[in-house]
Amino acid sequence: MALTYMTKEGYDKKMKEIAFLESVERPRVSAAIAEARDKGDLSENSEYDAAKEAQGLLEMKIAKLKDLVANARIIDESKLSKDEVAILSKVKIKNMANGMTIEYTIVADSEANLREKKIGASTPIAKGLLGHKLGDVVEIRVPAGLMKFEIMEISF
Repeated sequence: MALTYMTKEGYDKKMKEIAFLESVERPRVSAAIAEARDKGDLSENSEYDAAKEAQGLLEMKIAKLKDLVANARIIDESKLSKDEVAILSKVKIKNMANGMTIEYTIVADSEANLREKKIGASTPIAKGLLGHKLGDVVEIRVPAGLMKFEIMEISF
């Protein structure tokens, strides 16, 4: 699996999710399997099949999360610069076509959440902004075509 950059907050959130899945969900699914098994003939027991499938999906999710955190690198926010756009930068950009401004925080893809204005580093807009400085006008190819943005502000 690829290396993933995360904030300490994002890493802690994933660790809590793993702990919950292992300590709450895993025993619940095991109990459902045991209960279905107690009902008799397993060859015609749809409850048993459903519980086993749920167990497989749960274990796959746990494995995926563990892989993600095992390959995570925590970003030290104190070492980040406000001179250029980097991961964890909060960037205020102005759409040169219509003058509208919007603010995004560039985060690891695993922490992206558009409602919180957090965009993943692999998105076209984030990729286009990374490495640029305050005042730069960048052209970014998005699904709608080529757009120009001016970097108005960089903060954390």
